[in-house]
This record gives sequence, C-alpha cells and structure tokens, in this order.
Amino acid sequence: MGRTGRPITAFLPMTLYLLRRLLFALLVVVAVSFFSFVLVYLAGDPARSLAGVDTSEAHLAMIRTLYGLDQPLHRQYLQFVGNALQGNLGLSFRYNMDAMPLVLSKFGLTLQLALASLALSLLVAIPLGIFAAIRRHTLLDRAATLFSLLGISTPGFWLGILLILVFADWLRLLPPSGRDEGWRSLVLPAIALSGYNIGLMTRLMRRSLLEELRKPYVTVAHAKGQRPFWVYLHHALRNALIPTITVAGLQFGAMLGGSIVIETVFAWPGLGFLMIQAIRTNDLPVVRAAVLVVGLAFVVINLCVDLLYGVLDPRIRYS
Repeated sequence: MGRTGRPITAFLPMTLYLLRRLLFALLVVVAVSFFSFVLVYLAGDPARSLAGVDTSEAHLAMIRTLYGLDQPLHRQYLQFVGNALQGNLGLSFRYNMDAMPLVLSKFGLTLQLALASLALSLLVAIPLGIFAAIRRHTLLDRAATLFSLLGISTPGFWLGILLILVFADWLRLLPPSGRDEGWRSLVLPAIALSGYNIGLMTRLMRRSLLEELRKPYVTVAHAKGQRPFWVYLHHALRNALIPTITVAGLQFGAMLGGSIVIETVFAWPGLGFLMIQAIRTNDLPVVRAAVLVVGLAFVVINLCVDLLYGVLDPRIRYS
C-alpha cells in the first residue's frame, strides 16, 4: 500500500504510460539529432561551403582535417552528439561566436512570440467555440463558423501584411516591425501568427462541446434539475476541453518552428529570422543549432501534452 492508502499497483498503468512516452521521446530526439547532423551535407560538401568556390584541394584538405570532416560519418556523428551535449555546435561563420548561445538568445524571442500567440488563440477560440455550441444554428453560431473559416484559410503572411497596412500605415497605432517599442511591437505579429490557430481551435471547441452535450450523462444532469449553466461548465466543458488543449499544445510546438514567415514579415529578431539569415549566408553551425533546438523543443512540448492528456483522461493510461 502507498501513503495514500491505494495499492502500489494502482499507479502501474500511469507509470507504464510515462515510460512509453519517454522512450518514444528519446527515439525522436535521436532522429532529430541525426537529421541536424546530416543537414550540412544536403547542400553538398561542407568543406567547400566553408572555403568557397575558388579554392585549392590543399586548402580543402586542411579544412576537412580542421573540422574533422575527413573522419568516417559515424565518428563525426558521435563527436557531434558529444559536443551537442556540452552545448558546443561550433562557431557562427557570420557572427564569429558560439552558435548555441546565439540560437538560444533568439529562441527566447520566438518563445515570447509563440506564447503571446497561444494565449491570444485560447482567449478568443475557447469562449467563441463555447458560445457557438450553446447557441447553435443562431446568428452567433454562423458568425463564429465564418470567422473560424476565415482564420483557417487566410495565410499568415497575408494577414501580417494587412495588419501592417491598417494598424501601422493607415491608423499609425502600432509599430510595423522590430521590437523597439516593447509589448506594442509584439501585438501585430502575435495576431498574425494566431489567425490560423484561432480558427482551428474555435471549430474544434464547438464540435467537441456539441459532442459532449449529446451524451447521456448530460441528459441525466438535466433530468436531475441541474441548471444548464452548471451542466455546461462543470460537466460538458471539462471533457470538451481535452481535444482543444491537446491541439493547443501541438500548435504551440508548430508555432516555434513555423514562425519563420511571420518573423520575416515583421522583422522580429527571433529564431526564425535568424534561420533565414543563416541559410542565406550559408552559416551552417547556426542552421544546425537552430534545427536541433526547435526539434528538441517540439519533442518536450509533445511529451508534456501527452502526459497532460493522460492526467485529464485516465482512459489514455490503459490504452
């Protein structure tokens, strides 16, 4: 018996569920590290990329020896993993500094943008989806459905350009780019990045709540004389939030890696903007470090979502 009075075996399903998710996350981390390693070879010979087009074979051989590119691939990969565990992914060719600290500093700005976008998406989508489900087949429901379709179908870069024209150029209420004005600089890119997520989560919240309202336990709650507001809030909404929270976590990970276009439109100096500059200048250590950081962040977020799903819905632990 545990301290809570429950048998220790009662915690076994959740423990097994946790171990399975950790094992899967570890496999994904290995895959991400391997992809990050081979990334520099996709564009051709990395030694020639470093030396330039007009160079001698002797210079190429010296570069291969200096960076260990003359070693077998499996040895290079093991050395890459060892260096990555120490936070050493080489020097940036453009900034002449360690790639990992540079990437992490920019990742903080991308994380700030993604968190603001996620918060905005949840604050708009959840209430809108709830009201659309409760007032289905009304004008509010049709307006919410149209709004969600527009959010899903509107490209983020086009929405960003439109926001700049309206709020920065015409009305002059918000800055068009950069981050010189603090939180005011964050408003437009956060809205542009959250457009698709608001549409997706609104539709999902509405559909999930409608499915819960059709289930027998809701009918029983109404038959017992419980107030409709209490039935919606205490019974149906709790179960209906599970798919929305899951998708929100997955979309948060996608925003970390998919904010490149939005950061470019608004000149937001985050990780996406840095990756574009690194790709243009062939700054391979920065590209490799950025891919690795985004991949690891996505794995951690997915793992947290899986564990949260297992806590909210006990049936997942036994499946």
